[in-house]
Formats: sequence, C-alpha cells, structure tokens
Amino acid sequence: MSLHILNHPVINHKLTMMRNKKTDNKHFREMLDEIAMLMTYEVTKDLPSRVIPVETPVAATTGYELDVSGIIIVPILRAGLGLERGVTQVIPNAKVGHIGLYRDPQTLKPVEYYWKLPEDKGAEIIVVDPMLATGGSATAAITMLKGKGYRKIRMMCLVAAPEGVEVLQKAHPEVEIYTAALDDHLNEHGYIVPGLGDAGDRIFGTD
Repeated sequence: MSLHILNHPVINHKLTMMRNKKTDNKHFREMLDEIAMLMTYEVTKDLPSRVIPVETPVAATTGYELDVSGIIIVPILRAGLGLERGVTQVIPNAKVGHIGLYRDPQTLKPVEYYWKLPEDKGAEIIVVDPMLATGGSATAAITMLKGKGYRKIRMMCLVAAPEGVEVLQKAHPEVEIYTAALDDHLNEHGYIVPGLGDAGDRIFGTD
C-alpha cells in the first residue's frame, strides 16, 4: 500500500486548528512544526539503523544508531519549508536539498525555478510539501529526482486530495505517500476542499 493516512488524535486536533481560517500565521506555523515532528516518526519507521555498543551507568549493552548521513529532506519550495523545520528537529543531522517549483495559475502545471541537492544518490529521500493537490508539483519533483539518479524516495504531506494521490501513484507507484488527512476533492481553482487554504501564504503571511 503506497498511501498512508496518519489518523492520530493529536495530529487531528492540531490539523483542525490549522484548518480554522481564524488561526494566525504564528500559530499556523507552530502547529505545522508540531505535526511534522509527529509525522516524522511514522514516515521514518522503516529507515535502516545499525547496532552499536553502548555503556549505560549500569552495564554494557547494545543499541541502535540511525545513519543520518544517508537521509536527505527535500522541501518543495516554498511551502515545503514549513514541513522541513519540524522534520529536521527530529533528524537534525539529516541533509537538506531544495527543489523550487511553482504552479502556473492558468495551466495548474508545475514550473521549475530552482534545484540544489546533496550528491548522495543512495540516500533515503523524504520529499515534503504541505499540500498534495493536483499532484503536479510532487510528481514533477520526484521525476526530477529520478532523472538525477535518486531512487529511494518517499512523499510526506499534510493534506492530500484524491486527485493528487491518483496522479502521483500513477506516475510513481512505488513511492510511499504519507499524509495527515485525505480530503474530499479539488475545486475549480485547484484548491483542496475542505483543505486549509494556501499553505504557503498562511505559513509566510502573504495572504
């Protein structure tokens, strides 16, 4: 199954606060950070780790160490930066790359304007973007990553529309998608319904 809906009461509570149109930018960002941290535990649950020796105050034992050098967080600019902060609080030593895409308001197609990623092609890639709406930007970003030689890719978003999930699954069926909520549909303007508005505007106060 490539779609994972993280139906958790704490996440649902915070997401409801974010949906509220009266929530200001400060609290919107805070809730997004907190949800991103909570989601990261599920998104990374199958990442490889290695057994290492450790000395506790009582005895010698073994523990586990995550290979953070092989993890790259890739926010899709600009709204993806809102999720990146929370993820890197949980995995602070992960590398971070950036893909700049914007959605043409007329065609709703993604347009690339920026690319900068670490060169570790064997890394585990976590693409982050709060909204999976039409699926165009996420699909384009993952296509770009594959074209550059990256293969281990998963997608993390806050809210998804069924149309966007379908587009992404059709283009990249092996990519695991993690979302806090699967909403009802897209409206004629390509916005998720009920959604939470334009995530980038609400994160950065440009609405």
